[in-house]
Amino acid sequence: MPPRLIEPVAPVDGRQSETALFIARGTRRYLRSLGFATLAEMPLRSGRRADLVALGQDGSIHIVEIKSSVADFRADAKWPEYRAHCDRLYFAVTAGMPLAILPEDAGLIVADAYGAGLVRQAPDHRLSPATRRMVTLQFAQLAAHRLHALSDPGVPC
Repeated sequence: MPPRLIEPVAPVDGRQSETALFIARGTRRYLRSLGFATLAEMPLRSGRRADLVALGQDGSIHIVEIKSSVADFRADAKWPEYRAHCDRLYFAVTAGMPLAILPEDAGLIVADAYGAGLVRQAPDHRLSPATRRMVTLQFAQLAAHRLHALSDPGVPC
């Protein structure tokens, strides 16, 4: 008997608004066009969870914090902690977000459900080799676990 094909569906855990999911999709499409592989909702060693982590072909690691509204941005003060886990930190928002409220020391991406564009490049703050290795291994293991879960739904990610 041939193997049964399972339709790949990204897990939705209910924490993200529809707007945030659209921003994530457009941002991931944009990053992929630049040669990055991305993972959504990646747990970090600090106990935080990054909205998007992007791994470049050169090994660079970018974290994108998605903000779906002004209230979402104002309610969240944890984003500076993500710098310890990436070379560049970005915010991704919708076109309707007032950009002046976003920190100047982070990159800025404006996105919708279909794509995104870079408004401001993030400053580069290179990770130490040990931290880069740790984050890269976390990224690879999480990606492999999620891929496995698509073909074996009983396995937890």
